[in-house]
Amino acid sequence: MKIGLISVGKLSQAFLRDGVAEYAGRLQRYISYNSHELKESKGGSKPDPKVIREQEGERILARVPDGAYLVVLDERGRNYGSEELAEFLGRHMLQGTGELVFAIGGAYGLSRAVKERANLQLSLSAMTLTHQMARLLLLEQLYRGFTILRNEPYHNR
Repeated sequence: MKIGLISVGKLSQAFLRDGVAEYAGRLQRYISYNSHELKESKGGSKPDPKVIREQEGERILARVPDGAYLVVLDERGRNYGSEELAEFLGRHMLQGTGELVFAIGGAYGLSRAVKERANLQLSLSAMTLTHQMARLLLLEQLYRGFTILRNEPYHNR
């Protein structure tokens, strides 16, 4: 199985870039991982969030491989604890899922088309997170999930 991450927007702060690089490196010890960082749409002086979501959504969907299991991050999505996420990862590995792709929208979220294509809408928190912080938290949780599956001491049960 491969894991992919499609995210909108550059990481603007060094601590986020460092954290994402750290957890992406850790994750690659367990599984093939790749990421695509898409450019944010600009709306001019009066941005229309719906138009921006649609433009970014088209670019996200263009990056999702055919047959991939798509998980989108949305604050109204399903809540998994760390151990439930590990079980989810383990199930997909056992079922032979070829590619598990996670998508994080931009500042205005995800388009309806992206949500409709998704196999799962996942929430990292009931609180609203910046899309940049969501990327870091997701990678940490994916890494944690693999350490749980291997019964390694990173996750204190």
